[in-house]
Amino acid sequence: MTPSARDIALIDRWQRDFPLIERPFAEVGREFGRDEMAIIAAFRRLRYAGVISRIGAVVRPNTVGASTLAAMRVPPERLETVARIVSAEPLVNHNYQREHALNLWFVVAGPSREAVGATIERIRRHTGLPVLDLPLVKAYHIDLGFSLRESAARHCSRRSASTAAYAPDPRDPALLAAMQDGLPLVPRPYAAVGQVVGVSGDGVIHRIAQLAAAGIVSRFGCVVRHRALGYAANAMAVWDVPDAWVDAAAGAFASNPRVTLCYRRARRLPDWPFNLFCMVHAKTRPEASAVIDQLNRAARTGDNAQAVLFSTRCFKQRGAVFSARAHGIH
Repeated sequence: MTPSARDIALIDRWQRDFPLIERPFAEVGREFGRDEMAIIAAFRRLRYAGVISRIGAVVRPNTVGASTLAAMRVPPERLETVARIVSAEPLVNHNYQREHALNLWFVVAGPSREAVGATIERIRRHTGLPVLDLPLVKAYHIDLGFSLRESAARHCSRRSASTAAYAPDPRDPALLAAMQDGLPLVPRPYAAVGQVVGVSGDGVIHRIAQLAAAGIVSRFGCVVRHRALGYAANAMAVWDVPDAWVDAAAGAFASNPRVTLCYRRARRLPDWPFNLFCMVHAKTRPEASAVIDQLNRAARTGDNAQAVLFSTRCFKQRGAVFSARAHGIH
C-alpha cells in the first residue's frame, strides 16, 4: 500500500497530542472534514497495511517497568534462526539486523528487571551465544516521531525529559499494558481500555494526561513504521565520549530535529566502547550521513571514536510489554 497525501497528513498531524477526550476519532474527523467512522476506518487500514504500528504511548524507558538494549554477534548462516528465537520472546519489542560485527540488536522491555534478565538468559541458553546487555544510564530524548511533510527547521520544539513530577500509581503498568498494542479503534477507546483495567474512561484520560505531563509518556499518538513510508536509511550512531562531556554532547545531539532517540548506555569493554547513542531516520544513506555530520559539528565530536550502524532488516517491532499478563483489545 502506498499511503495517499491525505493519509500522510492524517498520520503526521496525530503523531503526538492525540485527543484525550471521550470520542477522539470524532475530534480528528472534525479537523479533517470526515466523520468519525471514516477516520476509524482509515486508521484501521493504515495499521493493517503496516504503515502505523499503533496509536498509543511512547514510554520513557525504566520509568514504568524495566528495559535494556542488547546485541549479539551471530554467524551469518544462523542469523534468521537466532532472530526467530529472539523475536519469539514476548518481552522483545524491537529486533533488528544492523551492519556491524554485533549484527543482531534487540530491546527487551517488561514489568520488572527480573523479567528482563530472565528473557536475556533464555536467549543465551536457547542460542548458545553471548548476549551483550547495554542498560540505559540516562535518557536525553525519547520520541521516535518526526514530521513526515515539513522541513526539519519547522519541526516542533523539544520537550523536557524530566520525570521529577511523576507520582507512581500501582495501576500504571496495567493501564499501559492495556494499550501496548495501541488504542482500540472504536468510537470510545478510553472507555474500552478502562473496562480492562477497572477504571472509567475519564479516569484513563486523566491518567494518560498526568503521565504525559510528568514525562513518563514522551509522546501519545501514531507510532509510524518509517520503512513503509520510504525511510529506509535508519542509523544507530554511537560515540565514545568522555563521561564528563556526555551531557553537553547529548544536549547538542538531542536538539537536532532529525534525532528521534538520544541516550547514554553502559560501555561493555572490550566488545563495545561506546556510551552515547542516537537514532537517525532518513530516506537515503547520504541524507543520514549528513545529519550525523551536523551532530559532530554541533557537539565537536568529530574526533571521538564513533560508528554508524545501519539497520538492514526488521524482524520485530511492537510496543513495550508492561504486564506479565497480556491484555488484548481489538
